[in-house]
Amino acid sequence: MGTNAIWNHDLYDGPAGKRDLITDVPGVRVGHVTLRSPDGAAPTIRTGVTAIVPPGDCFASKPPAAAYVSNGFGKSMGLVQVEELGSLETPILMTNTLSCGACFDALVDHALTGHPAIGVDTGTVNPVVMECNDGPINSIRARAVTPAHGLEAIAAAGEDFDEGDVGAGTGMTCFGLKGGIGSASRVVRVDGRDHVLGVLVLTNFGSRECLRLNGEPVGLRLAEAEHAAPASASDGTDAVGAAGAGEDKGSIVAVIATDLPADSRQLRRMAKRVTVGIARCGGYIGNGSGEIVVAFSTANRIDHWAGDDQTTPSDHPTPAGGPLIETVTRLNENAMDRCFRAVAAASEEAIVSSLLHARGVRGRDGKVTPSLRDALREAGLELPESLAEA
Repeated sequence: MGTNAIWNHDLYDGPAGKRDLITDVPGVRVGHVTLRSPDGAAPTIRTGVTAIVPPGDCFASKPPAAAYVSNGFGKSMGLVQVEELGSLETPILMTNTLSCGACFDALVDHALTGHPAIGVDTGTVNPVVMECNDGPINSIRARAVTPAHGLEAIAAAGEDFDEGDVGAGTGMTCFGLKGGIGSASRVVRVDGRDHVLGVLVLTNFGSRECLRLNGEPVGLRLAEAEHAAPASASDGTDAVGAAGAGEDKGSIVAVIATDLPADSRQLRRMAKRVTVGIARCGGYIGNGSGEIVVAFSTANRIDHWAGDDQTTPSDHPTPAGGPLIETVTRLNENAMDRCFRAVAAASEEAIVSSLLHARGVRGRDGKVTPSLRDALREAGLELPESLAEA
């Protein structure tokens, strides 16, 4: 998946992983639940849930993690504790803005089912939910997502998954075109050993005229063609054309996964570099846009039960804890530039991949948000040559 070809070698000269997806990181899985009502149905449902599931038990053996907010126009949940403690305790769910609560409940249910001691003999749990507003396409007030959908997305998670208008990406708009889920990966070689760094994005940002594909001003070309064309679509229904231009009022949220032994501080540094990929695609991080990133490592897991000698009587026996002083393998800062370049390259490709895989959709107001491919075809334009095989 991804774009099937690496074209941004100027950023990073290493290869993609086997699938060119975030799931190239060993053990990481992704699942979707897509909710899509028939055209003409009321309310118009175009939404869903996407789950990013680290390997193993996130509560008992926590992945090191970090969060980075470039522009905080967003309603993500759980980031405060991720920043304070530097770890994840649950899978990550992505959905629409008004369904964060349902996904929070799903993650609580998932954790409580696996850990009877939560809230009794140990602390509570910190669900992480990320969101974008799909209201322009989806009838977001219907709040169609339920906790059961969140659990279903986790259960559906696997190594292979679809991109584009699926899961949380079903109703998202990117650069005035159909956006959604995109992913890419890069192999990072350190000390003679290959590691993987993967990115998954939920794209719902950008102004049409700003779109750039591998440095080419595709958005401007589309805008010029649209201004020269008739204003209405051939089926009598207004299409989203030049209306996709203007202010950037959407958002993009992203997850980075890696098997590199990076600590939370280093993961936060990596997370900042997603903005390089955003900018290279033409995003300028607008006032009304939320750019939020969560990054985690599958190495150096943090033992929840460390130091627990199990001497306290309990109705819910807990696993024996490990030592309070742990020995870990640490990534040296001299390797960070290569990681930064890999994040930037994978982020740019993931954004483009979300556009290439998404299909056009008719939204709640009857208007069509076209796919990138449809918009180019309608304008008599083609993808840049470097992306022709994508």
